[in-house]
Amino acid sequence: MGKVKLLLDVIGDLRSLADSLQAVADAVAGNDESAEMPATKEPGKKGKPKAAAKKAPKEELDEKTLTLEEVRAVLAEKSRTGHTAEVKELLNKHGADKLSEIDPSEYPALLADAEVL
Repeated sequence: MGKVKLLLDVIGDLRSLADSLQAVADAVAGNDESAEMPATKEPGKKGKPKAAAKKAPKEELDEKTLTLEEVRAVLAEKSRTGHTAEVKELLNKHGADKLSEIDPSEYPALLADAEVL
């Protein structure tokens, strides 16, 4: 029975690693998109570049709404630091076996619970 438990732990760690890699890939993809859109200023106008002015309100909106990738990154870090069982319990508490099954409206509460770990 000890080998089965060890194998289940390895599988859990691999899932956590996959979640972390996905979060990194999403972050890199997000950075590449912003690098492809250079900021341009309108001729004869002073101040912020046009693209930066449009991006500021969107960033404020993003801070209020959490994404799956942001939550995944936090939970993956908690799992890596030895709280895998607690992370699984949090997911179950919020009504799912996997993070992708959790309603996005639950993300703030889930992160608040995760911060306690």
